[in-house]
Amino acid sequence: MAKKSSIEKNKARRKLVERFANKRKELLAVANDQSRQMEERFEARLKLAELPRNANPTRIRNRCEITGRPRAYYRKLGMSRIALRELGSQGLIPGLVKSSW
Repeated sequence: MAKKSSIEKNKARRKLVERFANKRKELLAVANDQSRQMEERFEARLKLAELPRNANPTRIRNRCEITGRPRAYYRKLGMSRIALRELGSQGLIPGLVKSSW
């Protein structure tokens, strides 16, 4: 189980990303538009830098929904390999059969 603080920190980051998504998108569109003047693009970059760091989507860490484990994460299922194996062994995931030989 991951530390509670790490899980909560990641949740706060997700909220910030969602809150600033539109503003970031608009500023990035202005900053990357080659047809605009250099000063205008530079101002957009400065405004982007003023946004909170955690508003950047790259700072979100994929974590298991059950345990909070940050590694061996399956995106399609939203959980780690260990949680997947435990739930599969209990028969809680339809269609998943644990192999043994």
